[in-house]
Amino acid sequence: MENRSASDRVVTKTAAGSVAEVAARFRGILEGKGVMVFAVIDQAAAAQTVGLSLRDTVLIVFGNPAAGTPVMAAAPLAGLDLPLKVLIWDDDGVTRISYYSPASIAERHHLEPATAAGLSAIDVLTDAAIKS
Repeated sequence: MENRSASDRVVTKTAAGSVAEVAARFRGILEGKGVMVFAVIDQAAAAQTVGLSLRDTVLIVFGNPAAGTPVMAAAPLAGLDLPLKVLIWDDDGVTRISYYSPASIAERHHLEPATAAGLSAIDVLTDAAIKS
């Protein structure tokens, strides 16, 4: 399942497995392709540190400097969207993976198609992660 919302700004896909399993699978895919993982933030664990509860939610921040640097050189404020991020979260027992669409990032920063082309890798990477 793939849903797009808010004028295709956010893509949400249904993934096989738990949040932890999908996050581990996604990290493995990234590492296998030589993509840098800058941060993995367990937002549910962070909520617990202040006595609050939150559904299983993990944010993974990743990127490829060879693809991101030309984008930020062309549009410095694209650094607000880069590196790329995916949110892997529990939706009442169904694991979802969500991210800003490459088209929305390109539109927001007025990127030329050739400059924005590398952003579309997120679609392929998440497609691989949603499979069991």
